[in-house]
Amino acid sequence: MVGMDFSNKNYIVTGGAGGIGKAVVAGIVEGGGKVALVDINENAAVSVRREISPDKICTYKMDLADAEEIEAVFTQIISDMGQIHGLINNGGVVSTKKFVDLEQKEWDRVVATNLTSAYKTIHTIFPHMAQNNYGAIVNVASVAGKVGGGLLGTAAYAASKAGVIGLTKAIAKEGAPHNIRCCGVCPAFTKTAMTANMDETTKERILSGILLKRAGEPQEIANLILFYVSDMASFITGEIGDADGGLTLD
Repeated sequence: MVGMDFSNKNYIVTGGAGGIGKAVVAGIVEGGGKVALVDINENAAVSVRREISPDKICTYKMDLADAEEIEAVFTQIISDMGQIHGLINNGGVVSTKKFVDLEQKEWDRVVATNLTSAYKTIHTIFPHMAQNNYGAIVNVASVAGKVGGGLLGTAAYAASKAGVIGLTKAIAKEGAPHNIRCCGVCPAFTKTAMTANMDETTKERILSGILLKRAGEPQEIANLILFYVSDMASFITGEIGDADGGLTLD
């Protein structure tokens, strides 16, 4: 039986220095794989590398809102590591502004970081994966992209994550002839730095809509990501999996 064995494989994880991303990095290393940990917070990335595995993790500083920087860094990663077997697009930002207060600058920032970055990372790595006839891509979206926000993020966040869901399905279709799989994961309220300072009223409102009545742990979201990017999911592509405690029920 094929398990979550990442031996002799190389992966890129964006936003890998904390929360869900860090748990994904640890899971890949535990499975024997090597990771290019990409994060805008260079110090945090180096700290994770030292904590988990200096031998199996390389760190790269990158701003997801900068398309030219993404191309340059990903090209460097391919040069440094050789074949890249998987990509996990986990990095992103949240926006909680109401639509009537949403300025163009805020919209552009959120869409660039959450959606355009996913396009750019995949667009850069896709020819490389096609050439090797192998690739597993997982895009971290959000239940906000399915329900229109209103939980943590609002209009800009929901729209960007809905775009990630659509992009995931499109990549699955175009990647299939090249043995490139692409799936998405939609977390609900998860215990990360992004939600650490949430006020109790908002927290209770969100938890009231979750069947399990609690927030998810980063590892619980990472488990689904790791499954999709592993060969255990070799016959799964275009799937959008919810790790949401029973919030969406779809």
